[in-house]
Amino acid sequence: MTWRNAWGAMGVALTLAAWTGGARADDVAVAVAANFRAPMEAIALEFKRLTGHNIVASYGSTGKLYAQIRNGAPFEVLLAADDKTPARLEQDGAGIPGTRFTYAIGTLVLWSAKPGLVDIRGDILRAGTGAGADAGGVAHIALADPQLAPYGSAAVQALQALGLYESLRPRIVTGEDIGQTYQFVASGNAELGFVALSQVSLEGELVSGSAWIVPRNLYTPIRQDALLLTPGRDKPGPLALLEFLRGDRARAIITRFGYSAP
Repeated sequence: MTWRNAWGAMGVALTLAAWTGGARADDVAVAVAANFRAPMEAIALEFKRLTGHNIVASYGSTGKLYAQIRNGAPFEVLLAADDKTPARLEQDGAGIPGTRFTYAIGTLVLWSAKPGLVDIRGDILRAGTGAGADAGGVAHIALADPQLAPYGSAAVQALQALGLYESLRPRIVTGEDIGQTYQFVASGNAELGFVALSQVSLEGELVSGSAWIVPRNLYTPIRQDALLLTPGRDKPGPLALLEFLRGDRARAIITRFGYSAP
């Protein structure tokens, strides 16, 4: 039996045991990319209801979480905002080989808290390339730190593909992660910002403001991977969580919050 097959069989067995009350309930320490906060909170409630295991989540940019894990933070599971970071951790020996998989595919949007400001083609970006804040009413455009946050990197790629990055660079304000970036825009400190669709929509409907869904051909697909980390090895709770994320209940929650199922 291959390691991957062994992991699958073991994960299913442990999950079934947990769901039938045959396994001890654990606290599961999970490092979660900031964009996934809302669906993670919903997943945690359903996971606890079904298994008894309690998720203890810590949120941040994927780059920051990577640094914490490499410095010995006792996380048992990583839910990253990309596929490169979990692969690096697995290669570095900080993750369990064969446990990495894509749990969601993210969507980048240009969003404003102001209704009607962002048009359905994103032309507000071109209107804002003139001089002064009156050019399109845009003085600041927020995005997450592209060195730490995959959604920030995707935003830079999109602006470069549109030929707008250099002209808009003086207006860009950088958030530490996608959560802070959202706050910049929600508070009005930035008129526009590149955020995750999951932060501004529910059940496919925009919750507030105005938005443009950035065409996916403008940036590298945001494949968000999960990984069992070494502190979670052989523990029922972390293994049950990863198996749960592969199932229909978790997928329904993930898609409800604006992600594509892998």
